[in-house]
Amino acid sequence: MTSTTLPSPAALPAGAAAAKAFAAKRRRTLLIGLAVFAAMAALPYLVRDVYLQNVLILTVMYAALSQSWNILGGYCGQISLGHALYFGLGAYCTTVLFVNYGVVPWGGMLVGGLASAGVALLLGWPCFRLAGHYFSIATIVIAEIGLLLIHNWDFVGGAMGIQWPFNPDSWWTLQFARDKVPYFHFALGLFVAVWFVTYLIENSRWGYWWRAVKDDAQAAESLGVEVFRSKMAAAAVSAFFTAIGGGFYAAYVSYIDPESVMSFRFSLLFALPAVLGGIGTLWGALVGAAILIPLTEISRSYLGGTGSGLDLILYGLLVMLVALARPEGVLSLFKRTRSARNQEAAP
Repeated sequence: MTSTTLPSPAALPAGAAAAKAFAAKRRRTLLIGLAVFAAMAALPYLVRDVYLQNVLILTVMYAALSQSWNILGGYCGQISLGHALYFGLGAYCTTVLFVNYGVVPWGGMLVGGLASAGVALLLGWPCFRLAGHYFSIATIVIAEIGLLLIHNWDFVGGAMGIQWPFNPDSWWTLQFARDKVPYFHFALGLFVAVWFVTYLIENSRWGYWWRAVKDDAQAAESLGVEVFRSKMAAAAVSAFFTAIGGGFYAAYVSYIDPESVMSFRFSLLFALPAVLGGIGTLWGALVGAAILIPLTEISRSYLGGTGSGLDLILYGLLVMLVALARPEGVLSLFKRTRSARNQEAAP
């Protein structure tokens, strides 16, 4: 006869208290997010300079794109350096469908997102059988192959690129000649969407699977985690949102060519903000983008024309200093401060 060990009465309230504390923490995170997004929505009305509004738009756009990369690279631990491929696919799908077939950018972005998710699944089938730096090298090579193919494909304009037609200001065609505020709101909406999806997934079964795969894929598989499926799902979600960002960027600049949307620098710009701010976190991409993108744009505007390379030196020094001082990202500074306060408050 077997006996069943029941939890002690004291254990039940402790477990309920832990669950209640966890739910309260999740609600607090969501409320903080809503407050931050409301404050961000007011920024373009406080900053009336067109150049600074452009910096704000690029900052929020790269925060959204970096958070998209963070889903695969941060939470799942698959360091992709080829996300420019998905960004370019989104830009070209949106542009070609709008310019050649009259499909509004909203439809083109959706098509580009779904196409990029499909390409990510197709490429993930062989690439996710590689590990570590082999996977990263494979993503670089595939993205460069895509860049060369677009360079030589006359249907999408080849190396000459495609110019968007000029239309009256409209949300329908996502074109605004003088007012940059609508572009900021779209970029913010994209970031909010990616952030909220990450928030929902973070503590779901998929979120726990991704973190387990990131920590130790073999150990996770031995515990029943479907490692390959987890990687494929993360790649599809990440590629979808990256392509949406590519479609938005094409509408914003109104002209694309292979180098302007598929060069390797985009892959780096998607990864760096998340790494700098805090990889595998909800706010790391936004914090990193808020530091990197204004520094990049402003230093290039004021120092790039000198020919001395001071803008690149400052940019590189900042990345090096943060990497040396806070390898876990800028957000780790706040976590350590909070931990120190808690220790001082403890009896």
